[in-house]
Amino acid sequence: MTRRRGLVTEEAALNRVSWRKSSHSGSSGGECVEVGRVYGANAVRDSKDPDGGVLALDRDLWAALMVQITRGEFDLR
Repeated sequence: MTRRRGLVTEEAALNRVSWRKSSHSGSSGGECVEVGRVYGANAVRDSKDPDGGVLALDRDLWAALMVQITRGEFDLR
């Protein structure tokens, strides 16, 4: 396992994660994300590409991301 500034990477561990689809994902199927827990971190991935990249953040970084999302800082409008 490699861990740097909240990043967790280990393919075998990610294969054992119980992923949940976000209730905020778009109904059109184009904006779907899944979240799960791995080594005490929160992980997020694209549900349409489960073998693609995974973003895994420790508790503090996850909380900061949630604040930014809630504020609309990543909105594309």
